[in-house]
Amino acid sequence: MRYLRPGFILLASCFFLNSFSQTKPSAITAIREGDIKKDLYEMASDHFRGREAGTLDELKAATWLAEKAKAAGFLPAGDDGTFFQFFPLIRSRIMPNSTIKIGDRSFDLWQNVLISQIAPANISAPVVFIGKGKYDDPGNIDIKGKAVAIEVSKDDISLDISLPNRRYLGYVSRKYAVNLVAKGAAAIIFISDEIADDSWAENIPYITRGLYDIEGGPSANVQAKPPYIWLHKDELEFIKTSGLVLTANLNVETFEYPSVNVVGKILGTDPKLKKENVLFSGHIDHDGIRMAEGGDSIYNGADDNASACVALLAIGRAFKKLPGKRSALFVWHGSEERGLLGSKWFALRPTVPKSSIVAVLNADMIARNHPDSAALLGSQPPHLNSKALVKMAMEANNEGPKFKLDTLWDKPEHPETFYFRSDHLPYAREGIPSIFYTTMLHPEYHTPMDEASHIDYKKLLKMTQWMYRTGWKVANANVKPALERNFNLER
Repeated sequence: MRYLRPGFILLASCFFLNSFSQTKPSAITAIREGDIKKDLYEMASDHFRGREAGTLDELKAATWLAEKAKAAGFLPAGDDGTFFQFFPLIRSRIMPNSTIKIGDRSFDLWQNVLISQIAPANISAPVVFIGKGKYDDPGNIDIKGKAVAIEVSKDDISLDISLPNRRYLGYVSRKYAVNLVAKGAAAIIFISDEIADDSWAENIPYITRGLYDIEGGPSANVQAKPPYIWLHKDELEFIKTSGLVLTANLNVETFEYPSVNVVGKILGTDPKLKKENVLFSGHIDHDGIRMAEGGDSIYNGADDNASACVALLAIGRAFKKLPGKRSALFVWHGSEERGLLGSKWFALRPTVPKSSIVAVLNADMIARNHPDSAALLGSQPPHLNSKALVKMAMEANNEGPKFKLDTLWDKPEHPETFYFRSDHLPYAREGIPSIFYTTMLHPEYHTPMDEASHIDYKKLLKMTQWMYRTGWKVANANVKPALERNFNLER
């Protein structure tokens, strides 16, 4: 054996220990199940009334998160030295003075007629009934300038999805109305089938809220469009009457609400690398108060997404105990349920230089289903935008929780298209390496039964540790994760 001088041995030992600390983060013990459980019971309590975006309840929850972050030693990283980045929600909805008349009959808005496309319209058009079934193709029927009436059918529409009743009207509209409008239809009148009729009351709270967007978004400035009108199924014989004329006067009002992102930071230790940020992401809001189920009308959103919010707090406590070389940036997004609006806002207007964000580790619904399974979305093409980041996440899983990873949910043909439904997406579109941790949907998704008492806290602890281990690797890597060339999301 070659002799080594004592000084060299000491130097080599320090180097070894330093390298070991980068791959085996000792501060993982700061992530405690008891802290996570206490935080989640607070955030998912009735006190915050379901944290609906654009309401005082969302702002109250955001303030609670900021206070928790401050107490844990996070530095404020929002606007003007605060934890907050406020942004305006632009809301558009059908006004109550809107009217629908078919023939000599007037239809009461939201009682015996639904409007599922939020857009102004002022039309008078003859009604033409084109039947049932393959009704995106009217055949030889002249529909240009007509109000096309359709008998709805579930044929060719898969209901093997979450919340099928709530999503059915939208599926029908997208599948058929778009083609008919492109062929010249002035309006679409859907005659409900049994599924649509059964979902009528469930859809009203969502439709009447209208559209939400941020400045520059596609729904920020609604333009006149052919209306999508829904009638009950018992109107079928009436709509077949010859000579009917649809008269629709739909008025839309637009106004703004405040929403907010909460942003905190734990500074890194390396003089140069601390200017770079590993971004941990979750969303604050949920569905608020809606239609009661089982005697409860508060949609607490314990798994969706208080689970990720409290995980981020726990990860921050670990980085506070032992910081990485790069800084850890934590963003709790507002208005995710309105269409990823908080993350869209931050991805376009970050409170740190956009080029400093080296990776995004997003979590959404991470505390239910089988205790040994999870999914990492963005880990396979076409959603994969950083092999290096995914490699770190896979290594972190092997070193820690050893989850069996479901790969089906990350495939583009999966009916839930779940990759496109959480806050990593705007960052991926901006060319930032991004991955999405989840334990996937469950029967209590978007219902009042998503309560803190139903959370698997041991699994939530393991998911939190997995995210932390991945973030630790990114924070201490000599080279930041590379973005894949030619990454392009078609949807």
